Order: sequence, then structure tokens, then C-alpha cells
Amino acid sequence: MAYFWLGVVVVAIIVEAATTALVSIWFIPSGIISMILAFCGAPIWVQILVFVAVSAVLLPVFHKIFKKKFAVKSEPTNADAVIGQSAVVTERISNIDECGAVKVMGKEWTARAEDEDKTFEVGEVVTVCEIRGVKLICK
Repeated sequence: MAYFWLGVVVVAIIVEAATTALVSIWFIPSGIISMILAFCGAPIWVQILVFVAVSAVLLPVFHKIFKKKFAVKSEPTNADAVIGQSAVVTERISNIDECGAVKVMGKEWTARAEDEDKTFEVGEVVTVCEIRGVKLICK
């Protein structure tokens, strides 16, 4: 049974090395402890119980430790920042004619109306409600 636990440890190391996420790191110390128990002659059910228990304890511990170290901080992009902003229509917006442009935060964007039948004339102030591809959807 000791060789089985050695195999578990080796596979966990290989899987962990092959991935960029923490998927099996807690199995490494659990497998090592179970392997030591196997060498000491502990029954198989004890080895399995210890493996599961140690893995269950280490899962949240490692997750908490490494979450802080490898946290990816997401910040809204410049494009996301225009959602909710007021924009000035610089080219008539018409979904039927497939035309329209607005100026928001100093940049000109292609724009479409949120309602298919709605049109906006040059100079009107609209609100950006979403981005679809490279077009601002306005209301």
C-alpha cells in the first residue's frame, strides 16, 4: 500500500506542475502521511481515513494561503468605464439605417439605439447602457 500512496503523491505533483491552478497540492502532504502510516503497518481503512481527513483540512488552508498570493485583480477596462455615462450624438443613430455615432469621455464611438425603432438626432444627449462588440448601445 505504501507504493500506492507514493503513486498518489507523484501523480499529484505531476498534475500540480502541469496546471496553473491549485488542483491537487493538498493531496501531496496527505499522500505522504498515508504512505508513512502504510510503512508503520496501519490498516488500509486508517490510511484512507487519514488521507481524506488531511486533504479536507488542507484544502481550505491552502486555498486561503494561495488565494492571496495568486489573486488576479480585475479592473474595468476603459471600454467598461463608458457604461452609464452620458454621450452626445455626433451622427444620427438609426438601427434601421445601421448608422450612428456618439462622443463619450472624449472619444467617438459607433452607436446603436437600445430600442430597435428609436432614433436619436445629432446633438441629443443619450446614456450608454451596454457595449456590444465595438458599438455602444444607447437609450
